[in-house]
Amino acid sequence: MTLDDLTQTSGEWLKGIGPESDIVMCSRIRLARNFAEFPFTNRANRAEKAEIENHFKNAIATIEPKLDYIDVNALSTLDRQFLVERQIISRELAAGEGPRGAAVSREENIAIMVNEEDHLRIQYMLSGFRLQEVWDAINRLDDQLEEHLAFAFSPQLGYLTACPTNVGTGIRVGVLLHLPGLVHNKQIDKVFRALQKINLAVRGLYGEGTQASGDFYQISNQQTLGKSEPELIRILTDVVPQVLQYERGARNTLLTERREVLHDQVSRAYGVLKTAQTISSEETMLLLSAVRMGINLELIDDLSIATVNELFIQTQEAHLQKLRGSELGVEERNIARAAYLRSKLGAGRQSRH
Repeated sequence: MTLDDLTQTSGEWLKGIGPESDIVMCSRIRLARNFAEFPFTNRANRAEKAEIENHFKNAIATIEPKLDYIDVNALSTLDRQFLVERQIISRELAAGEGPRGAAVSREENIAIMVNEEDHLRIQYMLSGFRLQEVWDAINRLDDQLEEHLAFAFSPQLGYLTACPTNVGTGIRVGVLLHLPGLVHNKQIDKVFRALQKINLAVRGLYGEGTQASGDFYQISNQQTLGKSEPELIRILTDVVPQVLQYERGARNTLLTERREVLHDQVSRAYGVLKTAQTISSEETMLLLSAVRMGINLELIDDLSIATVNELFIQTQEAHLQKLRGSELGVEERNIARAAYLRSKLGAGRQSRH
């Protein structure tokens, strides 16, 4: 698998399938793991990082499913950003130095970062609200890796990690939600304050330190020590349906009380995306968000959620440049983005009246 191959496909998590996929883009679990015989990444020298990388590459050669290894250190800045946009690596790994990489499955539901903050960050994602299914899969994968790798573990504390907040299970359980109804009704801050009171973190599309983009928000646990994996999964499993209920209520209120205004906004958004000659990434995300909600509210009937989900990613800066095969300036990207949207959405389609 090459990065050029990835430009022709999309990850399973973008398919728009699975329970509650009208709001839940994907369910994701990450595990932080470190090798017992090596110092943490921030204290490891280049030779030690190379050994960590080789240990891992030898281990994944023996497990199923087969994973392709990407040498992030050998990539250009553009290619690293491309992998960030696809949720395969973090911004921290992209900006790092020395031997580091990522192992990826063909469906992109598995992505394992090497030499980020921890030696390994194991990620599993599935489309829709499927946390238990994700946990079962990543737990099997973790067990396979542990047959070949000695992880740093304390009987008193659990898995040892570079950041104290991850000590214990080393798990981050999260869902990526599309919440335009709550944003439109100005109820989003109220919901977030309630989540923070029960120790759940709210982040933007690309994780910690990022702003919400396209009305997408990641909700995940903050605490790992003192709670088991099933307990942390149960917290999200109990809380997320309440957020979904609030979002659906907000959408129904918009549809009932402001149907004409909402329909006009959705139709205008769809029209601009189909006909614009130049468009920024920020505007594209906002308009795609409106269109995605419009599809779910049956205001648009000739476009699939999967297509819109893919456009959220394919219209990002690095993806556009990879698709064009050359680096582009800001204005060139805006023109290329508009052309790409026109090619995918086509002209002359109509929204439902």
